[in-house]
Amino acid sequence: MRQAHASVIDGDTLEIDGERFRLRGIDAPESRQSCRHDGRRWPCGRDSTRALENRIGAATVRCKGDGRDRYERVLAVCYADGTDLNAWMVRQGWALAYRRYSRDYVPEERWAKAARAGIWRGRFVQPWDWRRGQRLAQSAHQ
Repeated sequence: MRQAHASVIDGDTLEIDGERFRLRGIDAPESRQSCRHDGRRWPCGRDSTRALENRIGAATVRCKGDGRDRYERVLAVCYADGTDLNAWMVRQGWALAYRRYSRDYVPEERWAKAARAGIWRGRFVQPWDWRRGQRLAQSAHQ
Protein backbone atom coordinates (compact mmCIF):
# COMPACT_ATOMS: atom_id res chain seq x y z
CA MET A 1 0.00 0.00 0.00
CA ARG A 2 1.29 3.43 -0.94
CA GLN A 3 0.15 6.64 0.76
CA ALA A 4 1.24 10.17 -0.14
CA HIS A 5 0.29 13.23 -2.18
CA ALA A 6 -0.76 12.14 -5.67
CA SER A 7 -0.42 13.80 -9.05
CA VAL A 8 -3.29 13.17 -11.44
CA ILE A 9 -2.12 12.00 -14.86
CA ASP A 10 -5.61 11.51 -16.28
CA GLY A 11 -9.06 10.39 -15.15
CA ASP A 12 -7.89 6.89 -14.24
CA THR A 13 -4.15 7.25 -13.55
CA LEU A 14 -2.31 8.72 -10.56
CA GLU A 15 1.36 9.11 -9.75
CA ILE A 16 2.71 8.81 -6.22
CA ASP A 17 6.43 9.17 -5.52
CA GLY A 18 7.29 8.42 -9.14
CA GLU A 19 5.13 5.28 -9.35
CA ARG A 20 2.04 5.23 -11.58
CA PHE A 21 -1.24 3.72 -10.40
CA ARG A 22 -4.04 2.73 -12.78
CA LEU A 23 -7.42 2.89 -11.08
CA ARG A 24 -8.52 -0.74 -11.35
CA GLY A 25 -11.93 -1.60 -12.76
CA ILE A 26 -12.64 1.75 -14.39
CA ASP A 27 -11.87 3.46 -17.69
CA ALA A 28 -12.04 7.23 -18.07
CA PRO A 29 -12.13 9.26 -21.30
CA GLU A 30 -8.67 9.84 -22.72
CA SER A 31 -7.11 13.27 -22.16
CA ARG A 32 -7.54 14.24 -25.83
CA GLN A 33 -11.02 12.75 -26.09
CA SER A 34 -14.03 14.95 -26.71
CA CYS A 35 -17.73 14.26 -26.22
CA ARG A 36 -20.89 16.02 -27.42
CA HIS A 37 -23.48 17.85 -25.38
CA ASP A 38 -26.25 20.07 -26.75
CA GLY A 39 -24.78 19.66 -30.23
CA ARG A 40 -21.34 20.96 -29.26
CA ARG A 41 -18.04 19.21 -28.64
CA TRP A 42 -16.61 19.50 -25.16
CA PRO A 43 -13.28 18.25 -23.75
CA CYS A 44 -14.68 15.42 -21.62
CA GLY A 45 -11.24 13.81 -21.22
CA ARG A 46 -9.80 16.98 -19.71
CA ASP A 47 -12.92 17.44 -17.59
CA SER A 48 -12.56 13.89 -16.26
CA THR A 49 -8.95 14.61 -15.27
CA ARG A 50 -9.96 17.91 -13.68
CA ALA A 51 -12.76 16.22 -11.69
CA LEU A 52 -10.28 13.78 -10.17
CA GLU A 53 -7.82 16.59 -9.41
CA ASN A 54 -10.54 18.61 -7.70
CA ARG A 55 -11.78 15.62 -5.69
CA ILE A 56 -8.30 14.84 -4.41
CA GLY A 57 -7.26 18.44 -3.79
CA ALA A 58 -4.56 18.50 -1.13
CA ALA A 59 -5.64 15.19 0.41
CA THR A 60 -3.26 12.34 1.01
CA VAL A 61 -4.06 9.46 -1.32
CA ARG A 62 -3.76 5.81 -0.34
CA CYS A 63 -3.55 3.18 -3.09
CA LYS A 64 -3.84 -0.55 -2.60
CA GLY A 65 -3.01 -2.82 -5.51
CA ASP A 66 -1.17 -5.92 -6.49
CA GLY A 67 -1.05 -6.48 -10.24
CA ARG A 68 0.38 -4.42 -13.06
CA ASP A 69 -0.97 -3.52 -16.47
CA ARG A 70 0.95 -3.74 -19.74
CA TYR A 71 2.38 -0.25 -19.11
CA GLU A 72 3.75 -1.40 -15.72
CA ARG A 73 1.29 0.75 -13.75
CA VAL A 74 0.12 -0.75 -10.47
CA LEU A 75 -3.55 -1.76 -10.73
CA ALA A 76 -5.10 -0.31 -7.60
CA VAL A 77 -8.05 0.99 -5.71
CA CYS A 78 -7.14 4.44 -4.41
CA TYR A 79 -8.71 6.43 -1.58
CA ALA A 80 -8.74 10.10 -0.56
CA ASP A 81 -10.31 11.08 2.76
CA GLY A 82 -11.75 7.55 3.00
CA THR A 83 -13.51 7.77 -0.39
CA ASP A 84 -12.92 5.06 -2.98
CA LEU A 85 -11.79 7.25 -5.90
CA ASN A 86 -12.46 4.50 -8.46
CA ALA A 87 -16.12 4.29 -7.39
CA TRP A 88 -16.39 8.07 -7.09
CA MET A 89 -15.18 8.65 -10.67
CA VAL A 90 -17.75 6.21 -12.05
CA ARG A 91 -20.61 7.48 -9.87
CA GLN A 92 -19.88 11.07 -10.91
CA GLY A 93 -20.01 9.99 -14.55
CA TRP A 94 -16.34 10.73 -15.28
CA ALA A 95 -15.38 7.09 -15.90
CA LEU A 96 -17.06 3.86 -16.94
CA ALA A 97 -17.04 0.49 -15.24
CA TYR A 98 -14.37 -1.44 -17.16
CA ARG A 99 -16.38 -4.66 -17.42
CA ARG A 100 -13.68 -6.41 -19.42
CA TYR A 101 -11.62 -6.57 -16.22
CA SER A 102 -14.08 -6.07 -13.36
CA ARG A 103 -17.76 -5.70 -12.55
CA ASP A 104 -17.04 -3.92 -9.26
CA TYR A 105 -18.32 -0.52 -10.37
CA VAL A 106 -21.35 -1.49 -12.48
CA PRO A 107 -23.85 -0.21 -9.85
CA GLU A 108 -22.09 3.19 -9.78
CA GLU A 109 -22.23 3.34 -13.57
CA ARG A 110 -25.95 2.57 -13.60
CA TRP A 111 -26.51 5.36 -11.09
CA ALA A 112 -24.46 7.87 -13.14
CA LYS A 113 -26.24 6.94 -16.35
CA ALA A 114 -29.68 7.34 -14.75
CA ALA A 115 -28.62 10.71 -13.29
CA ARG A 116 -27.08 11.80 -16.62
CA ALA A 117 -23.94 12.70 -14.67
CA GLY A 118 -20.63 13.65 -16.27
CA ILE A 119 -20.21 12.19 -19.75
CA TRP A 120 -23.69 10.60 -19.53
CA ARG A 121 -25.27 14.02 -20.13
CA GLY A 122 -24.33 13.79 -23.80
CA ARG A 123 -22.86 11.51 -26.45
CA PHE A 124 -19.50 9.79 -26.18
CA VAL A 125 -17.40 6.95 -27.47
CA GLN A 126 -16.43 4.44 -24.83
CA PRO A 127 -12.75 5.03 -23.96
CA TRP A 128 -11.67 1.53 -25.03
CA ASP A 129 -13.26 2.11 -28.44
CA TRP A 130 -11.80 5.63 -28.69
CA ARG A 131 -8.29 4.20 -28.19
CA ARG A 132 -8.97 1.87 -31.14
CA GLY A 133 -9.73 4.88 -33.34
CA GLN A 134 -13.52 5.21 -33.12
CA ARG A 135 -14.85 8.74 -32.94
CA LEU A 136 -18.29 10.23 -32.42
CA ALA A 137 -19.07 10.33 -36.16
CA GLN A 138 -18.48 6.56 -36.39
CA SER A 139 -19.96 5.26 -33.15
CA ALA A 140 -21.42 7.03 -30.17
CA HIS A 141 -23.11 5.97 -26.97
CA GLN A 142 -26.39 7.73 -26.37
